[in-house]
Amino acid sequence: MPKLLFSKMRFYTIKDLMQNVKRPRRSDVILNRNRRKMDIQCHMVQKTNDETYPSNLSCQSDHKLYPTLEELLRDKKYLAAFRSFLQSEFSEENVDFWLSCEDFKSTASMDDLGWKAEGIYQKFIQPTACREINVDHHIREKIKKTLEQPSLSCFDEAQKHVYLLMERDSYPRFLHSDAYLSVKNKSRTLWYI
Repeated sequence: MPKLLFSKMRFYTIKDLMQNVKRPRRSDVILNRNRRKMDIQCHMVQKTNDETYPSNLSCQSDHKLYPTLEELLRDKKYLAAFRSFLQSEFSEENVDFWLSCEDFKSTASMDDLGWKAEGIYQKFIQPTACREINVDHHIREKIKKTLEQPSLSCFDEAQKHVYLLMERDSYPRFLHSDAYLSVKNKSRTLWYI
């Protein structure tokens, strides 16, 4: 009998202690669950074969939470923040290659195509390049063959490959980084000034 009495006393002291512990309200649990569902929906990716920008990473909701990678690369503020984020991860050569390819595609003169294509190849694609990008051997060989007669589309396959790498790997991490959040908060405050 004393054993039972001791158990009851211990139970009541624990019960008294538990009243001081703050428990989450039911509405907080539901809101967190909805946030997780939105995050899952945001990572839906659509692939197309014939676009320069193979997929769009955007939320399928009423309001847009994050800019797509394409929008991010077109906006100077976000691009600067993305580049500094990639520098911190030692992979800024991806965005530099993508921008070099965009510049290469805007080349009007056929005389400039040759030296620009050779420069991009030596800087980013050649196996001993100082800022070598991560593309497979088949893409490298295809580009090497097209350098004899360069065209505006000779880097398209490598550019798509690098774009997909950034979209699947670096871009989602960037969206949760301090660099993105600071740029996003600065752009919000400018609206109120």
